[in-house]
Amino acid sequence: MNTPRIAIVGGGPAGLICARILQERGIEPVVYDADAAVDSRDPGGTLDLHADAGQIALEDAGLMDAFRALARVEGQAKSRRDQHGTVLAEFTPAEGDEAAPEIDRGQLRAMLYEHLRPGTVRWGHKLVRTIPLGGGVHRLEFANDVSADVDLVIGADGAWSRVRQLLTDATPQYLGVCFLDARFDDVDTRHPEIAAIVGDGHMFSVDGDGRAVIVQRNSNGVVRGYVAFRAPLDWDVTAGVDLTDREAVRAYLLREFSGWSALMRPLITDNDSDYIPRSFWALPAPLTWNHVPGVTLIGDAAHLMAPFGGHGTNLALLDGAELAHAILKENSLDEAVARYEAAMFPRSGELAVNSNTALTRFFATTSPDAPHLPPDHAQEHKNYQARAAEYRRRQATTNN
Repeated sequence: MNTPRIAIVGGGPAGLICARILQERGIEPVVYDADAAVDSRDPGGTLDLHADAGQIALEDAGLMDAFRALARVEGQAKSRRDQHGTVLAEFTPAEGDEAAPEIDRGQLRAMLYEHLRPGTVRWGHKLVRTIPLGGGVHRLEFANDVSADVDLVIGADGAWSRVRQLLTDATPQYLGVCFLDARFDDVDTRHPEIAAIVGDGHMFSVDGDGRAVIVQRNSNGVVRGYVAFRAPLDWDVTAGVDLTDREAVRAYLLREFSGWSALMRPLITDNDSDYIPRSFWALPAPLTWNHVPGVTLIGDAAHLMAPFGGHGTNLALLDGAELAHAILKENSLDEAVARYEAAMFPRSGELAVNSNTALTRFFATTSPDAPHLPPDHAQEHKNYQARAAEYRRRQATTNN
């Protein structure tokens, strides 16, 4: 095909890795993002990149060495406690286990951005309108009065995607759980009791009555914690809690988590940051749409789901890589999009259904021995590796 004009709306992991692979093979896409810079907002905590998804994409992009320089293999460790602090399950990765190393979200985004040519990403470009011009061409109009006509617009613009409106009327639905994101700094020195509970990786605790604490070791001596509970979207208004008043939020949480032990309470009250509310939403799953020439979606724009299982960013990276390869291999953009979507729909649909169900079960009112207890992480890691090997085998067969 002639060199196409490709716009990627959204400079998150999906959009950046798609741009990287296209750029390395001679196609110069433009990435538009509403943020002022790559590090202009808090990107959130840590995430694990699975051998059968995120790591495959990074390998395709030639970025595994850069990833390994930042990743924390020891961060794969996990433990589960009840609300009294009793350890219910533990997992320590075996020597050589690199099935799902951790990396800070901000580090991943910066790493991907730094491996693009200068000027590839146009920061400060908030998409306000996408106008079909016919023949698969679309005009993108941004809030800063910039516009661009493109042959393919790739919506990598997340949960509230504007590009998605060209393909489907589906909108995210609130999952009924509020997460308050809090941070503990210099944790080994300032919060040794929290450091001991968290260990090298993650600690999950749930009380069987819809309340949970999830804490995760990040880089640079930071632990980020998520105090979570079932609640309507406007719970703070109903309860009369000012989310900018740290002490008021703590007082509310002490009442809400009154049955939690003194051992676990510092995870709820001793944070060094304000509580940042993060509500969780999901698109209907499985989600598909009829093909529209000149437009497709990757990442959360295509399959926003609950965070349980850690599939969101992994699928986003694989989406970006597979779409880029399809563009490079097929004779037309329409054929490329059709090939990509045919693989993406069933994969993301199954994982979205499973992730959303897992969140519902995790926050359900259940007995301590309910089936939502942690999976066998050692087997899970073996499954990641096995699926990665099978994926590469299929790719080698297809390419020969």
